[in-house]
Amino acid sequence: MSKMDNLRAMREAKYAAAQRAAGTAKPATRSAASKPPAAPKAKAPASKKTAPSATPSATTDELCGHRNMSGRTCTREKGHAAKSHRYS
Repeated sequence: MSKMDNLRAMREAKYAAAQRAAGTAKPATRSAASKPPAAPKAKAPASKKTAPSATPSATTDELCGHRNMSGRTCTREKGHAAKSHRYS
């Protein structure tokens, strides 16, 4: 047996022991009949009045908004022609 075969056998033996300890004889499988529990529906607001929304500044509406990998956002105008972004 190769090293990978030994590792696979040990992993399967460990899984079988865990299944016996949990009290199930075979691994759990998903069937078409079993469905995940339905998510609870969101409650409707008690009153029909709309809450006053915070007014966003004019500069945030007109920004590109592109995000880089570190989470910074582009500060150029929306739809800018420049190939690069300016992050802050």
